[in-house]
Amino acid sequence: MKQTLAQKLVARAAGRSSVTPGEIVTCKVDLAMMHDASGPRRIKPMLERLGAKVWDASKVVVITDHYLPAYDEESRNIIRIARDWVREAGVVNFYDAQGICHVVLPERGHLRPGMFAVGGDSHSPTGGAFAAYMFGVGATEMLGVMVTGEIWLKVPQTIAIEFDGALAPGVAAKDVMLFLIGRLGMDGGQYQAVEYCGAAIRQLPMQERMTLCNMTAELGGQTGLIASDSVTQEFLKLQTMEAWESDPDAPVLEHHRFNAGELAPQVAAPHSPANTRSVREFRDVRVDLAYIGACTGAKLEDLRMAARVFKNRKSSVRLIVAPASMRDQQAAEREGTLQVLIDAGAELLANSCGMCAGYGEHLLPENSVAISTTARNFKGRMGAASAQVYLASPYTVAASAVTGRISDPRDLLA
Repeated sequence: MKQTLAQKLVARAAGRSSVTPGEIVTCKVDLAMMHDASGPRRIKPMLERLGAKVWDASKVVVITDHYLPAYDEESRNIIRIARDWVREAGVVNFYDAQGICHVVLPERGHLRPGMFAVGGDSHSPTGGAFAAYMFGVGATEMLGVMVTGEIWLKVPQTIAIEFDGALAPGVAAKDVMLFLIGRLGMDGGQYQAVEYCGAAIRQLPMQERMTLCNMTAELGGQTGLIASDSVTQEFLKLQTMEAWESDPDAPVLEHHRFNAGELAPQVAAPHSPANTRSVREFRDVRVDLAYIGACTGAKLEDLRMAARVFKNRKSSVRLIVAPASMRDQQAAEREGTLQVLIDAGAELLANSCGMCAGYGEHLLPENSVAISTTARNFKGRMGAASAQVYLASPYTVAASAVTGRISDPRDLLA
């Protein structure tokens, strides 16, 4: 029986040669990731009530990224709980103030093709960029994983999304996802496995693939997946790598095909990622602030996109940049990318979720209009409920910062 990539990954975790969509299987978890907001502060008291211990501390990764920098007693306490618990539980894979979990996890070598992983965050499907089955779970499900190392799963069907051709200059993975969410809706993934394929997808660097799989959450899928290839191998610095891909003509629930070359930069209007239209339809919208941050918009590749637009230019509005990880910030500094952003007027914030998750001292004020590289623009998420947040790629956010209104980056890149 021909199997999709999702079926192959689930079958391996279930100890089976194959699985059928719709059946329920119990899967062994290779890795469980938690951050400070979803992890120890919730898991620690539940484990204590059960009198239980972590099934395998070597398979747990904890990353602080939400409540940083700690600025009040609540945030300091949450970070303190995380630091204390990893010592008590014997968790050695602890990354404190190193960046956003979805970026730090693969950057530190914890993901490999073929793995089955869970994360205590809705954007955990990021791991699917590495041909690993990864999805988000709540605290109760995570408790079960912590104690048993297993989780049950209804085998998903696969929705194939194929982009042929190549993306035009100034068009990025973020545009692909905003287009798909606008076209298919925030329930378009039907809580199934969404596999991204086609020539345009194969051409994307790994961090762009991460953006695709990450925002499968906004598309309504359980996980996003991309087959492993030489890009995967090079990013992970693997000498050898087993190929993980769907069988040709494996049955799928839906198959959507698009021409990547026809895709224009996209913008999502307040207050939903599904309110997406072509960038040129928003050219009369003035902005007060441009935010380049989050796991979908401030990785090294994202910072490079913004720098291509900003080179020898200044931002005409307040520009905030929060690099997604310390390592990416350091790499951007070494190659000169960060200096271009600073010269453009960027105010640098910490390597954390920050404004995207509505934490910290830098939140949107009343009646402000922002254009942002974040994944969500729900009302009040990034600050005042009266604030208007438009979502776009790093290219488009940078172009809009230069002009002071939502602008097509292709005009500036030309």
